[in-house]
Amino acid sequence: MGNSIRLTPRIDDPRGVTSNAAPYPVQNRLEWYFPRKRTAVKRRLANRPGRAAGLLAALVATAVTCAADALARSRPFGPRTRDVNDLGNQYVPFHAHLWDLLHGRADGGLLVNWQSGYGSSFLPDLGTYLGSPFALLVGAFPRDGTDLAVYVITVLKTASAGAAMAVLLLSLRPGRWWAAGLLGAAYALCGWSVAVGSYNPMWLDGLLALPLLCLVGEWTLRRRRPLLGVLVVALAWTANFYTAYMATLAAGLVLLLRLGLSGLPARRRLGTAGRAAATVALGVGLAAPLVTVVWFGTRHAYPGRTVAFRPVSTPDLLARLLPTTYSFGSPALYAGTAALLLALALPFHGAAPRRVRSGWPLLLTAVALSFQWGPTHLVWHAFATPQGSPYRQAFVLCALLVITAWHTLSYGLPGPRALGAAGALLALLTAVASRSTLMKPVSWAVLALAVAGAAGGLALLRAAESRRTASDGGSALIARRRTASGDGPPRTARRRTALAVLGLALLFGGQFGEAMATSFVATRQRYGHMDDYAPWGARQRAQAGAIARADGWPRYRTDPGREQTVGNDPLMVGGQGAQYYSSLTSDVLSRTLTALGGGWTSRGRSVQSLDNPVTDAIFSVGARVHSPTDPHQGYLPQVGGPLSVSREDVPPLVTVRPRPDATPFGPSPYRNQELLLGSRVYTVPRIAVHDDAGEPVRAGRVGSGNALAAPVITADCPAGSQVQLWAPHFSGTARLADRTAFFRSARPRNRAAMEPLGTTPASGRVRILLTPDRPGSIPQGAVGCLDTARLRAAVERLKASGATRVTFSGATVRAELPAGSKGIAVVAVPRIAGWRCAMGDGAAVPAKDHHGLIAVPLDGTSTTLTCTFHPPGLRLGTGVGAGSLLTLALLGVLAAVRRRRGTPPSSPSLPTRPRERVPGAA
Repeated sequence: MGNSIRLTPRIDDPRGVTSNAAPYPVQNRLEWYFPRKRTAVKRRLANRPGRAAGLLAALVATAVTCAADALARSRPFGPRTRDVNDLGNQYVPFHAHLWDLLHGRADGGLLVNWQSGYGSSFLPDLGTYLGSPFALLVGAFPRDGTDLAVYVITVLKTASAGAAMAVLLLSLRPGRWWAAGLLGAAYALCGWSVAVGSYNPMWLDGLLALPLLCLVGEWTLRRRRPLLGVLVVALAWTANFYTAYMATLAAGLVLLLRLGLSGLPARRRLGTAGRAAATVALGVGLAAPLVTVVWFGTRHAYPGRTVAFRPVSTPDLLARLLPTTYSFGSPALYAGTAALLLALALPFHGAAPRRVRSGWPLLLTAVALSFQWGPTHLVWHAFATPQGSPYRQAFVLCALLVITAWHTLSYGLPGPRALGAAGALLALLTAVASRSTLMKPVSWAVLALAVAGAAGGLALLRAAESRRTASDGGSALIARRRTASGDGPPRTARRRTALAVLGLALLFGGQFGEAMATSFVATRQRYGHMDDYAPWGARQRAQAGAIARADGWPRYRTDPGREQTVGNDPLMVGGQGAQYYSSLTSDVLSRTLTALGGGWTSRGRSVQSLDNPVTDAIFSVGARVHSPTDPHQGYLPQVGGPLSVSREDVPPLVTVRPRPDATPFGPSPYRNQELLLGSRVYTVPRIAVHDDAGEPVRAGRVGSGNALAAPVITADCPAGSQVQLWAPHFSGTARLADRTAFFRSARPRNRAAMEPLGTTPASGRVRILLTPDRPGSIPQGAVGCLDTARLRAAVERLKASGATRVTFSGATVRAELPAGSKGIAVVAVPRIAGWRCAMGDGAAVPAKDHHGLIAVPLDGTSTTLTCTFHPPGLRLGTGVGAGSLLTLALLGVLAAVRRRRGTPPSSPSLPTRPRERVPGAA
């Protein structure tokens, strides 16, 4: 008998409690079969539950993401492109440009991007799209594998967010590591992540930043890791300050609630809040060199369209809490049915303190309501309503939902009463959501299976825990005897193990299945609601090869062509064109190109190439690629011949205008082009627009009424002149003789660019046949007749008086001018804020403006010109960053001196928490 007692196994609880009372807990089942392996695994989990939970969350998130994309046959697991919307137009091209920078192949550097928009500020784009450390991974992939690199970065960000949330949950409250891993994965795979973040990879930095910033709040609460906290804040704001701002607000709310529930004296609460505010201020200060540049960049960006916020209906709002619902204009709040059930159960969970049962649900409700009220909506979005998806902060509510669910689990599995109440609330929520059109048949099927998995899994785990608790008080001595004699585990222990394993299988299986279905539905729905673009392929390889052979920068520019594949073609295939798409597209660039007849999409922030001989001369475009329409865009008419390169004799990028014309731009793009060129080269005739029956069309309206199928434009031009058609609000095709051009306009999003239509016949009579595809209009003065002889003469004059040598190095332009040059020197670069120029050895002063381009007054004696770009806000941000760094260093020195003198550290805000025994922990 004494031997039996001595042989009784000691049970080391993962939370640090040693006990002999329960010989067969659920987590020890493997000991009977794999005693050595079981001991090693148990010790690792006991010593490092956060790492185990984080690894589990990361693995589940990665597996679900890849499985959903494979099911959707999306690249890299299938033939369908992932490049929808801004993913194809912005993020992949900017990562390709980063690849070029890392490998020394880009035109420009960190301050100026010479490839886009005829010269644009790059540091704001770097801070907006490429600030994350994950972006550097693109350099490890081949250049034509940028799409794959961005996908890998997206998966890594998602997995890291899940791991960070799992670690945070165990920091907030002790509990089951597998439960923290499950909820961490639920957060990583929330509706916002799979529906919005997956094609906006820069926003996924906010998904990762939120749990990290909440961890900083926990460290502040316990006066731990002050330096690391500042660095985490700085990293979050550097990676993507837009979503980091939202994550910081959310982390502040979590910290305030934690302080309210802590029971600390008011003085300590204020001290903790003050330290948290100082940590955020120092961290943001360290990130200021990038943050201020981005902020000033947004101030100088084209404003686009003003959008009024309209809250979604309650049924739509509640429907987005459920799996497989999708909508661009409503908040994606899904975080898993298990997490939703647990969050709803917290108010009824008797094991949790009353303040916890009320505090977290109240915070969750308050944040949800703030999404629906205009003033708080503005607060969440930094006081500017987004032009795109209006609920970019939805990941905040997903995080709070997961944290609330964790507080339910951390006090033990909820009982039948709490689960029953949560089920009733879920049924009520579903009944209201059923009125929403977002609920599809697949949503009901997936929801039923998800509820069965979540409720069944929780019930089985509760039953296993109840059996264990009952057996702990009864047959301990008999169990010890069986242990000593080697008879194996008792039958009740095996049943408990089976119940626990089945419960975990239901929970994880349900989470995996509904998350994969939600991601799959979101991927497929995006194809029907958004434009998608072809990944790198034969078209881009051919364009890149043609550009490389024709490139002559900086003697002249090589434009990738009017027939674009994505909105940032120059970043993808090379060259130096007008094309540029960014949230920071400068106001001066967009307005200047619009005045010259250029087209754009995305309400003016995605400017397009302009295939026009006059603007090519103005901007020194000496080579231009011509390609057929991208066949991937099936809705576009197939126009254009095989790929070719045309070359033109153009002036240098710096020219001299002895008598500049100060007349402001007017409504005619042809006259505006002449103002910049400095010569008259166009004849602009009066036009007549007739409908299908030959009757005049009132106000040039086509695409409706009698002018639906084949309206005609007629005009008289000098014989042999080149015909240009400017119809910014026309959508369809225009044909002159055997030349067809395509126009695309959709107010207020798209504006059609001026297009060349060929040569005027000997009769001088121009007859342009239109084929509209939607209602539009043809303005008076739409046709311009270009005299090519006059243009050649104007180019020769500009070449004769222009710079003899032009060099570009990083953010500096240097030019050598003919002796005695007078008037102004015009640099064929948009005059964005930040340019400073100097003549000879003179002091640099802000550059002047000549119809949107850089202008420098000449003194008649100096023969050299130097212009340098300084991004607005960089000097201010550098000063703030240096001050923050100095402050941080001084605080570190003071702390080191205090430690050296032996001054005991101040007491933490919260007392050291004893390790807690968690019922059924494993």
